[in-house]
Amino acid sequence: MGGRQSAPEAWLPFFEWLENTAIGTAVRESIWAFPIIEAVHLLGLGLLGGALLLADLRLWGTGLTRQPITSVVRQAHPWLVAGVALMFLTGIPLFLSEAVKCYYNTSFWVKMISLPVALSFTFGARKWVVSAAPGRANWRTRLIAFISLGLWFTVAAAGRWIGFSG
Repeated sequence: MGGRQSAPEAWLPFFEWLENTAIGTAVRESIWAFPIIEAVHLLGLGLLGGALLLADLRLWGTGLTRQPITSVVRQAHPWLVAGVALMFLTGIPLFLSEAVKCYYNTSFWVKMISLPVALSFTFGARKWVVSAAPGRANWRTRLIAFISLGLWFTVAAAGRWIGFSG
């Protein structure tokens, strides 16, 4: 096969470069940076998870049933966005501090594949269905809630498993 590298093998030098950036090195070499950033990352997870649960449970038909679906989802949206933003802002330096470990970690790749799918679904398909949602849950809203929770559970479980594997 003439020394040609597969795409993932060709990415290793890039991951090594990422890990050796100033941010990656600073986080990795600090005694406090990683745990503090991780704690803030988990606060973002709480915001994201809470907002998703409020919205998706309402879509399912079980939570805050006296409130219209659109109202619950609309009120949870800023918290969802804040959680996503906080997780990105903290997730990047966490990743940079151990990029090579992540490169070899299957859970990292599962998270990186499922994250854009979950984000696209949440800010695309779910938003579209919610805008046309009836006052009460139906099979469409339940399906959207089920898919949303499944996607975000995959992202969260893979993210959590990064620390236990590799």
